[in-house]
Amino acid sequence: MEDLKKIFAEKLLAIQAIKLQPNAPFTWASGWKSPFYCDNRKTLSFHDVRSFVKLELTHAVLAHFPEATAVAGVATGAIAQGALVADELAMPYAYVRPKPKDHGMKNQIEGELPQGAKVVVVEDLISTGGSSLKAVAALREAGFEVVGMVASFTYGFSVAEEAFKAADVPLVTLTNYQSVVEKALEIGYIKPDDVPMLNEWRNDPANWNK
Repeated sequence: MEDLKKIFAEKLLAIQAIKLQPNAPFTWASGWKSPFYCDNRKTLSFHDVRSFVKLELTHAVLAHFPEATAVAGVATGAIAQGALVADELAMPYAYVRPKPKDHGMKNQIEGELPQGAKVVVVEDLISTGGSSLKAVAALREAGFEVVGMVASFTYGFSVAEEAFKAADVPLVTLTNYQSVVEKALEIGYIKPDDVPMLNEWRNDPANWNK
């Protein structure tokens, strides 16, 4: 039977959540140029895929972080996924902004988690890991214990792997870049000629297309 990473990769490809534009690269928030883009937020628009993500992220929490007592989503991409997982687990939920609001209550963590909660963080996508780990830092500064993170997709960049290791945050993802590329080749979503260019980008994304 095909493993989870390939199954989810095929679902992402089926709803066109994966975009390949080598001639008109995307620009990420980090400033990196990329021919490859994964928009996990599209999964929210399709009931079967949305349910799949909810249940598989929930299974990941139960399997890897059974000590968790609360869930936090990373704004904005994982607000909805986090809420779905928290609902399935019947746990308290909050979401974490990139920075505190500059008005009103000036909150960075929106919602209320029990004092001393063991929090599992839900993220939609891991690229460099910067925004994800900022959310972890905010939760820790607020006095919560972060037991780990679950995410739908990771590019698997070494810079992210090193950052998560340094921050002591275990990460579990439903699929990854390699599985998506392999499945895309299998079903003809991309051509074999595309792979060298994708590998060139994947090996040095910060300097690709400069």
